[in-house]
Amino acid sequence: MANPWAGEVALVIGGERQVMRLTLGALAELEAGLASGSLVDLVARFEGGAFSTRDVLALIVAGLRGGGWRGSAADLQSADIEGGPLAAARAAAELLARAFALPEGPHERAV
Repeated sequence: MANPWAGEVALVIGGERQVMRLTLGALAELEAGLASGSLVDLVARFEGGAFSTRDVLALIVAGLRGGGWRGSAADLQSADIEGGPLAAARAAAELLARAFALPEGPHERAV
């Protein structure tokens, strides 16, 4: 089960449930592989609805790798993602949001 407090997001790929997470290493790999801009630019593209399929794929790959997967973007090119491109885009946006959100609880408040 994906733990949202740990920044995890689940996605079913090829009939198997995968847990994704943007660790610091996965974020560094993601930023190094971006076609343009920085992570801040990537966040802005998602917030503005101007993200590309390349952005979605890069986030999914980074999240999978942060979750322990050892594949590459090429491995996902023909993979069946449950819910299709829309589910992949939602999962990517959720990954990005969870990576930079502070958990809110009774003793913690967002800054």
